[in-house]
Amino acid sequence: MQTIEFFDFQKVDMRAGTIIEVRDFKEVRNPAYKIWVDMGPLGIKKTSAQITQNYSIEELPGRQVICVCNFPKKQIANFMSEILITGFKDEQNNIVLATLERNVPNGEKLH
Repeated sequence: MQTIEFFDFQKVDMRAGTIIEVRDFKEVRNPAYKIWVDMGPLGIKKTSAQITQNYSIEELPGRQVICVCNFPKKQIANFMSEILITGFKDEQNNIVLATLERNVPNGEKLH
């Protein structure tokens, strides 16, 4: 594993946000959702996530997630992703969202 300096870690802007809307993303090859996340002072940000194996559309709104906010925007099919919702692969290689133990204000930075 490569080590990094603390200064390098500080460059990654990771924040808490609350999922407010989820839609099927039918225009992509692999099953995915279009997701809108309330990032507090940063506003509403959108992203795409391949999490359909572990999560239904109905269970995602209201869930607080950890997002990387300072990647460049990325075009995915006809949709512009503005943030990255973080997660881990489970035993079947499906993503499990990285969430918070308790709610914090939307936009709060990871320390």
